[in-house]
Amino acid sequence: MAEKSYPKWYSFIKKEHGGFLEALERLGETVRTAGPLDEKTSHLIQLAAAAAIRSEGSVHSHVRRALQAGAAPEEVVHAVILLTSTIGFPNTSAALSWVHDVLGETMG
Repeated sequence: MAEKSYPKWYSFIKKEHGGFLEALERLGETVRTAGPLDEKTSHLIQLAAAAAIRSEGSVHSHVRRALQAGAAPEEVVHAVILLTSTIGFPNTSAALSWVHDVLGETMG
């Protein structure tokens, strides 16, 4: 099985503070499986939250994870566009640019 590829900073934290990140990853898994929402929906919600707090790295991560969980690129984009009236166009536009970083050529 191929090892996951992580951003450099995440890899550094994982190396230097492995126990901390293991606990964080367990927490994420625990809350995702604690209720009735499926994995795709959970990542789309977390993507929206990441966009709302302007966390570029989290947006990248949850786009990847939502796609792996079966979300279509159009669903990912729609999850962010839905935020416009809540977080404003400039924040939505920034988040969409981060979504497109991940989607790359998929969206043209």
